[in-house]
This record gives sequence, C-alpha cells and structure tokens, in this order.
Amino acid sequence: MKHYLDLLQQTIRENWDEPALSDYRGATLSFGDLAREICRMHILFEEAGISVDDKIALCGRNSARWAVTYFAILAYKAVAVPILSDFTPSSVAALTLHSDARLLILDRHIWKGMDQTSRLSLPDVMALDNGEVLRSASGLLPVALSRVDRLYEEQYRQGVCPGDVHFDTSTLDELCIISYTSGTSGSPKGTMLSARSISSNVAFARRLFPTRRGWRVLSILPLAHLYGLMFELMYPMLSGCRVTFLGAAPTPSVLMEALREVRPYMQLVVPLILEKIFRNKVFPALKREPARTLMRIPVVREVVFQNVRNGIIESFGGKIRHFIAGGAGINPEVERFMRRIKLPYTVGYGMTECGPLICYSDWHSFAEGSCGRVVDRMELRIDSSDPEHEAGEIQVRGDNVMLGYYKNTEATDAAFTEDGWLRTGDMGVVDADGNLYIRGCCKSMILGPSGQNIYPEEIEERLNAMPLVAESLVVGRRNGIVALVVADVDASRRTGDAEVERVMAENLKALNASLPAYSRVASIELRAEDFEKTPKQSIKRYLYE
Repeated sequence: MKHYLDLLQQTIRENWDEPALSDYRGATLSFGDLAREICRMHILFEEAGISVDDKIALCGRNSARWAVTYFAILAYKAVAVPILSDFTPSSVAALTLHSDARLLILDRHIWKGMDQTSRLSLPDVMALDNGEVLRSASGLLPVALSRVDRLYEEQYRQGVCPGDVHFDTSTLDELCIISYTSGTSGSPKGTMLSARSISSNVAFARRLFPTRRGWRVLSILPLAHLYGLMFELMYPMLSGCRVTFLGAAPTPSVLMEALREVRPYMQLVVPLILEKIFRNKVFPALKREPARTLMRIPVVREVVFQNVRNGIIESFGGKIRHFIAGGAGINPEVERFMRRIKLPYTVGYGMTECGPLICYSDWHSFAEGSCGRVVDRMELRIDSSDPEHEAGEIQVRGDNVMLGYYKNTEATDAAFTEDGWLRTGDMGVVDADGNLYIRGCCKSMILGPSGQNIYPEEIEERLNAMPLVAESLVVGRRNGIVALVVADVDASRRTGDAEVERVMAENLKALNASLPAYSRVASIELRAEDFEKTPKQSIKRYLYE
C-alpha cells in the first residue's frame, strides 16, 4: 500500500500540465500549478513558525483554493483540521482552540461573523481566498507574507519543476487529520486519522474504481466531511482526475446544469435524491400510457428499462460509471427497480472514525439491501451469538480505524472494546457471503414493552414507501411509538391538507398491519419543516428523540 503523499507526488509529476482543480465556471489549476502553490505555502508556513506536526485549521466552502491549502498542509507534514463552514462562527473558533491549531485559514465571511471575544481567542488567522492576515497573535504572519515572494524566487530560480516535488513518506503512522463532525459545545470529538487510514481508503478506491487521465469529478459534498474529502477530492485527484468544485449549496437546476457541463464519471449521492427521481418522475411516467401498455410486453419492457437507465445517466452528464450512495438505506421498492434496470449504483457503509470506509462492493457484485462487504485491510464482526440472523453491534478493526479522539481519553476508551475493536454503534447482520445488512443504531433502538428490540429504521423504511410520505423519523415517547412525517410538498399542494391527513391515517393502518404488535406506531405527527440534516444528508435523529 502506497503512502497517499507518494501518490500525490507521483500524480503531480506525471500530469504536470494537465488540469487538476477547477472552480465551476471559474479558474482552473494544473497539477504543476498545484505544486507551485504547495511550495509557496511551505515557505510561508516555515517563516510563520509552523513546525511539522503543528495543527492548521481550515474552514471554507469547497473551492480549488481550499484543496490547494489542504494538500499543502498535509505535504508539509502538519496536521490538517478541516472544519465545516456550516458551523457557527463561534463553533469554528471553539474547535480551532480545542485542536490547538497554530494557524486558522478561513473564508472571510466566517471571520466577519465572529464576535470580538472569539476573534481575540484565536491564534494567527488568514483569509483563504487571498492570504490576507486577519489576526496575528504571534506577530510572525505579516512578516512571513512579506518575505514569501522573495524567498520563493531565491529557492526556485528556474521555477518549480517536476523534479522539485518530493514529500516525506517515511511513515504511515503519523497523525495527519483531526476531523470534527459536530460543532456543538461540551466535549468535542476530534477524530484523529493517521496517514495509514487515509492511504488505505485511497488504495481501496483506486483498486475498485480504476480511472483514466482527464476523467472528471464534480465536488458537491462538504470537503470538511470525510465522505466528500475522500471520494470527491483525494481518491480522484490522486488518480490523475480533474476535480471541479461547485462551491455553495446548489439549487437542483444549477446542479443538473453543472452535471451536464462537467460530465463526471462517478457521482456521490444521498439515497433521498435517487428516491425522489424514481418516485416523482420515473414511476408516475411508467404508469401513464403508452408506457403502461408497453410494460406488459416482455421484449418491449426491456427496451423501456434501458431507456429509463440511459435517461438517468444522461441527466447526470452521460458518462456516469458509478453512483455511490451512503448516509442512509435506499427504499426497497426503488432499489429493486434500480437493480432491474441495471443502474450502476451501490450503497456503502462507513463512519468518520474509519476515514470513512468500512464496507463497499462494486455494483456488479453488490447484494440488494446490503451495504457491501468489508473493505481491504479491515475486519468486521457482529456482537451476536448468531451473526447471520440475530442483529448485534457492528464492530471493526484494521488500517482504516482512527487513532482516537483528540484530548478525549474517556470517549476514546468508550469507543473500543477491551480486545481492541471499534464500536460503530450500529446494529447489523452478516450473511454467509460477508454482505453487511444494517438493522439500526444502538442509540436509536427502542425497547419494546416486553424487552423486544425495535429498530426505528426498519419502520421508517416501510413508512417512506407509502403515499405522500417524503421522509419520516420514528421515535419512542411515553405514550408509545410516534412517527414524525414530512409530507411530499408537491403532492400536498395538489391534494390539500385534509386529504394529506386522510392519507396519513390510511398509512398508519397499513403500516401497523405489517408490523408485530409490540412495534406498532401509536400516531403520525406531520411536520411543516424538513428535518435538520448532517452534511451526508442523514437526519439528525438526536434532535427529535
């Protein structure tokens, strides 16, 4: 397994003049430009008193500049602390302090949103877009910036060339990333990931998804989240691909237009997006004439299926080879249809603490309803006396697993079993072929009246497939199990509130008829607003329990 920095220097050297990083409808940097910017930033870090293993926090929306800064931090052998730009300015300041960062590089609007107390608590701060000094606690940063151009010219008199690109790859065990998945106060969990974890994730992706020079990726998910960072930046770029950053959260129309222009070879999606495409467009179209009649003719039906598949791929730019879904399970009806039309999708399973991969399978061998098989250099076990039939906690160990939580020994100890396996907090079973099936989350599990284990996710899966239901969340209350439901907006507008309530009452009856008595839902509560989501578009369940 190659060190990811070894891949970075190899990719830069071999693709020097090829495009590497682009802002959507903005500037493009070649791999050579990336090398020059890394060299310039390394001079800045050294002059500003930044040492190897020092922490540098990075907070901003997705951009080529963010990616350049991130790779410069890692290649310097400092520790990158990516912070979600969606966090409040005060949370950004608090996490910067918790990480012991020597330098914070951030978008200017985040700095403007900080109160004076937060600003004065920070170390050196500079703007992500142009390097402007926003705060100089050490006094070194302004001087360093004034000297960078001269020192760069002296050190690289002939300019930076491929032979100048050399990074230290002597060890895989050093800390390289601290990732915070929550901006809440209290005891922050900064997941510490080693070069081994990052390199292992990249190596697996490169083996499973071989690429060609010039293939493109559209970066949509936050780069400060490991899912987007690994599979929309690190893996493709370290494979010689060109990454285009969409920037701010897109509207559906802007996203589809960008997909048509960029024409990515793969796309990370949350299951909800796929479900909406099929339930709002594909399924209704197939129920109308002449499609409805044509679907009854076997030979013609296959042509219809092929046209549906081609139409979906074309809407994502026409060159899609892989749809990669994660963050939640896919509705069974939608998944069966996607399998039927041979859409190249698969569902993975992971967590920040594994950088992020735990399970994944190529779509050709992917088992319906599963999350794939455990990835290379990882082991998985189910804490159950009968792992194939009785759900137990999913526990893992291997190269991808974190070093622990930064400055949080108590949380680190609680995350591992006595024999060294990481507790995922999720429940599942594994079939004879090694495919993992998620059954729920330990924390969300509801204890039934006679001690039965009730997994809300299984109830939600059924409810989400029912009429007018866009999303649902099942929680335990004193008066029993309650389903919180967000109704389909478009359908609700057409039918009216009274009809929505009538349909939900019917849904409740049908749902309970399919459930054991101990897990039946007492009531459905309609919500006017969408559920609050994580960067992976998973519902923040803890806010509603």
